[in-house]
Amino acid sequence: MASEAPFAKMNGLGNEIIVADMRGRADRVTPAAAIALAADTATRFDQIMAIHDPRTPGTVNYIEIINSDGTHAQACGNGTRCVVQALSAETGQKVFTFETVAGILNAEEHEDGTISVDMGVPRFGWQDIPLAEEFRDTRAIELQIGPIDQPVLHSPSVASMGNPHAIFWVDDDVWSYDLDRFGPLLENHPIFPERANISIAQVTSRETLNLRTWERGAGLTLACGSATCAAAVSAARTGRTGRTVTVTVPSGGTLKIDWRADDHVVMTGPAEWEFSGSFDPATGGWTRDRQDVA
Repeated sequence: MASEAPFAKMNGLGNEIIVADMRGRADRVTPAAAIALAADTATRFDQIMAIHDPRTPGTVNYIEIINSDGTHAQACGNGTRCVVQALSAETGQKVFTFETVAGILNAEEHEDGTISVDMGVPRFGWQDIPLAEEFRDTRAIELQIGPIDQPVLHSPSVASMGNPHAIFWVDDDVWSYDLDRFGPLLENHPIFPERANISIAQVTSRETLNLRTWERGAGLTLACGSATCAAAVSAARTGRTGRTVTVTVPSGGTLKIDWRADDHVVMTGPAEWEFSGSFDPATGGWTRDRQDVA
């Protein structure tokens, strides 16, 4: 039986994260372990960020991202901030280069404790998102929920931030929509062969917007970093905002998104440590560290 691995329960603006320390190990977190941890109210999470030894020269770690249903994600900005905070507290290092299945991520912890993650370059080509059929203009595609003549949601912008996103624009409160009902239907719509993250966005000024997201493989979350980036770049791309925006997420917190002139999207926000423990990567059985037990 493999030995237990250390973990930290953290969150990025309410996006529930487990940072699992898999360095120096050959095993991986199994889907069964992820599902078991997600089922426990104490360790319930949206994503596991499993830190492995580096695979590529010039990177500090390889990060495997696992959703609460045991499937894998390509990107998680809020989780990356949690990884940075955890490793910075351990080593004192402030600047990091990670590798994920979606590519290389650069991140930095600032003096005020906020963390910036370079989420890379957004992709808008229908085949890159990917979509199941060709759309020349992905600023708005033909997709709707509700009656044909009076849809509840329609014409989303679509983009990839390493994982697929669809953003529905609304003029009223994002909370007035039944996203927990629409989310699963849209996530699994045939137009998205790899499923998709589904967001509802309300632009409140040229520099601000509100966002709710149904995350692929995780469901409703209090924050989704890659969705925030996808919404920000799509808002700028459709002329709704400028290229630097502050996005308010359901937790009430905010993320600053800067779509730089070099096309890279930089997300800045906080991370929060909750408690630490050890777990079995095969089964998900876990214990809390003694100093965290009241």
